[in-house]
Amino acid sequence: MDKKKISRRTLLRQSGATLAAAAAIPLSSAIFADAQQPSSTLAGVQSAAPPGQNGQEEQAAEAASRARRMQWWHAAKFGMFIHWGVYSTIERHEWVMENEAIPIEEYMAHAKLFKPKPNAPRAWARLAREAGQRYMVMTTKHHEGFCNFNTQHTTYCAPKQGPGRDLVHEYVEAARAEGLRVGFYYSLMDWHHPDGARCETDEDARKRFVEYTHGLIHDIMSNYGKIDVLWYDVAWPLNADQWESERMNQMVFQLQPDIIVNNRNKLLGDFSTPEQHVQAAEAGRAWETCMTLNDSWGYQAADDNWKSAKTVIRNLVSCVRDGGNYLLNIGPKPDGSVPEPEVNVLREVGQWMKRNGQTIYESDLCQVRRSSYATFTRTGNTLYMHVYFWPGDYVAISGLMTGVKSARLLGDGRKVNFTQNRFQVKLVGLPREAPDHPVTTIALECESEPIQDTLFVRRNKPRDGV
Repeated sequence: MDKKKISRRTLLRQSGATLAAAAAIPLSSAIFADAQQPSSTLAGVQSAAPPGQNGQEEQAAEAASRARRMQWWHAAKFGMFIHWGVYSTIERHEWVMENEAIPIEEYMAHAKLFKPKPNAPRAWARLAREAGQRYMVMTTKHHEGFCNFNTQHTTYCAPKQGPGRDLVHEYVEAARAEGLRVGFYYSLMDWHHPDGARCETDEDARKRFVEYTHGLIHDIMSNYGKIDVLWYDVAWPLNADQWESERMNQMVFQLQPDIIVNNRNKLLGDFSTPEQHVQAAEAGRAWETCMTLNDSWGYQAADDNWKSAKTVIRNLVSCVRDGGNYLLNIGPKPDGSVPEPEVNVLREVGQWMKRNGQTIYESDLCQVRRSSYATFTRTGNTLYMHVYFWPGDYVAISGLMTGVKSARLLGDGRKVNFTQNRFQVKLVGLPREAPDHPVTTIALECESEPIQDTLFVRRNKPRDGV
């Protein structure tokens, strides 16, 4: 490697450790600033370095570059995922082609039936903004192999099939109109391409399929202005070397210097992607939980197992408490409209965010977590107690190891009285019914960073007869 230049290959190959400061960046214009124009900062980071630069200095430069690129993402906290494609017309889940072993000719016929109404993504973007989501990630190509964008690499794409136009273009324009950051999902696995399976054992097929894949990624990175996120998915049946993932990422960064990429092309990328559960990555590693609103990513008409707004808020709080983001999915109908239950839940979440958003966007890592009816976020020395099961006229926190100076209901600012000893903070005189819905937030101003130690309570709280 040329010691005088930090390559994009190296940048994407390293662990996704971000600077600690980046995780604590408050909500600011950085989320929306320069949403369409690339900056030259990355190139500046990668330019001439002192001869003999050692590995630690190189890694520090890479971490600084990553922190700069991800600054808006850490501040955004909450995003919208969109799964939409030919599978939407079948209305039986995005994996229906494989799960029902639908013959290729029968499945391809649905591409002609996929005729969404013009500019459907405008409603998605308005809904995302209303819900408090700051960025969007849409499927440009899912496992079915259908491209929602214009390309010369295949006729199995939206402009040459039922839609008759570039659906990704409509999505990009809609997101930007609402001031939202733009992300692209791209599935490496492909059930349509003739080399999509035989590439596993046939080297000529692998070479053809890899060039096809790189060509499609080149298209989506080239034709829509500045793109903020590339979200790979399902690398079956190849490994990173076979996909030529380092070359893939190098191309991406040459075309989009400020982009961030995930870890699903078998490289570590910039952030980890736990799916359908909340799980923080190792210390310093950026992460984003992606989750459905029911049990399906793509539209499934019969799936009525909807999450409540309360569950969504609890998940969002759990993510930001541990320094992560929450990417919540919608599965539009074949015409592009959003199912009514998804609209209702996101609007309710949005109303809560209007009253409580500061506890999400401005959150720092929060060590406090133990409660039977609440979870917590923190900004500086202020601890926010998010009570999702309202127990009545008092709530209590065990093992808070710092003094509390004052407490208030965040929604209306009412003072909350409390008592505190070395084992317990007890907030008293609360209304019998929850004053906010679906989650009530209480702000506790502490003397120092709030830390909880329930093991101290277990060991030292007096027992019977002691």
